[in-house]
Amino acid sequence: MNNYETVFILTPVLSDNQMKEAVEKFKDVLKAEGSEIVNEEHWGLRKLAYPIQKKSTGFYTLIEFKSEPAVIAKLETQFRRDERVLRFLTFRQDKNFAEYAAKRRNKSTKKD
Repeated sequence: MNNYETVFILTPVLSDNQMKEAVEKFKDVLKAEGSEIVNEEHWGLRKLAYPIQKKSTGFYTLIEFKSEPAVIAKLETQFRRDERVLRFLTFRQDKNFAEYAAKRRNKSTKKD
């Protein structure tokens, strides 16, 4: 299993419940394929660097997970099919980045 990280931006016209429902949908896709969710961060409503579909803000969400490579294609297909998703990016964490991400999680946990 590899470590992955995905960040996606949801359209800003969603209510809080709709946004949470969309995030849960993508988490369920991962869980159904046997992936282990390591970390989830909701960055909230943020300004986009440039307009996407005539929108200047979006709800950002980051999910770190452990999974087999075949699951990524299924997850990205779900991102493409969902009209609430403005943009997404998924990448595999190498050994060094996985260590950095673990330290960052531990640091943010101690702040809370």
